[in-house]
Amino acid sequence: MLIREAMDTYEISQRRGCRLPKYNRSSIRYRPHSRPDERALRMRICEMAAVRLRFGYRRITILLKREGW
Repeated sequence: MLIREAMDTYEISQRRGCRLPKYNRSSIRYRPHSRPDERALRMRICEMAAVRLRFGYRRITILLKREGW
């Protein structure tokens, strides 16, 4: 990331590095949370949507809840 490179190269603080391009500091601190593996659920949603073409996400959600997802 550009700001991290500037911080390392010029030995400036995070606050100063973010101020120059008017970048929010919370964006640089953000760490994504690891998600559980949802491949099976995604596959089931695709199967249901392929069989029931007229069903929207709300109806598919109801059917998934009935199945125990």
